[in-house]
Amino acid sequence: MENLYSVITDYRQPLAIAVLVILLLLESTNPFIDFFHKRFRLRFIHDIRNLTLGIINIFAVIVLFVSLWIIAIEWTDRHNFGLLNVSSLPAYIHFTGAILLLDFWTYWWHRFNHYLPFLWIFHKVHHSDPQMDVTTANRFHLGEIILSSLLRLPVFLITGITLGELVLYEMTMFANTQIHHANIGFPEKYDRILRVFFTTPAMHKVHHSRVTSEMNSNYTSLLSIWDRAFRSFRLQGHLRTIQYGLDETDRPEQLTVKGLFIIPFVRAKK
Repeated sequence: MENLYSVITDYRQPLAIAVLVILLLLESTNPFIDFFHKRFRLRFIHDIRNLTLGIINIFAVIVLFVSLWIIAIEWTDRHNFGLLNVSSLPAYIHFTGAILLLDFWTYWWHRFNHYLPFLWIFHKVHHSDPQMDVTTANRFHLGEIILSSLLRLPVFLITGITLGELVLYEMTMFANTQIHHANIGFPEKYDRILRVFFTTPAMHKVHHSRVTSEMNSNYTSLLSIWDRAFRSFRLQGHLRTIQYGLDETDRPEQLTVKGLFIIPFVRAKK
């Protein structure tokens, strides 16, 4: 497992960058919605702003939490602690259980971010983007990242996942997150097949709608089974007419890096 962890870690960042570059090129040559229409400077500012938030969040996680996560996971392994370590499981069952448990947690964390006011004040930074594209997958407030990273510690202890399982899940989930945020669309027949198993662009475009009933749906990040199981699955037949963003965060000064950081601490104007 240590060898697997080492291999996955070596390829994690190059893969993430490769997926980002490919999706940026696809968005530029054939955008699902032409938000900027040859206004390259505005597109550049938009994307750099979102990527800046992502870079800040990555450094915060590396500095504050990665060592703690590794300590927690190694402790469960040494003491056979956690749901997946109650009995000796074949590696493929352990792996499958780890992916399901991690994705189950991710689904409910996302859903709570919409329903609990304290969490929503941070999560709405992600939903404030009126031109959703692949870089929106990086547009999270540092406060949300810190809270989710802290809460992952008990999740790792309860589940008993391995480091390799965590890194592989993170790689797969983040790659899929970039894809379903991207300003692209799959042909309906392919999206229909893929969304039986995974979150697709058609699903997640609905989730970023300004319409509350649509925004409060399709919470899954990787596996679509959770939305179906917990009745939060929703489709919309006119994806090109969806309006992204939030009415309360439309002022230009709110859409700067500084403005996004202070959104949770400023009372919304009515």
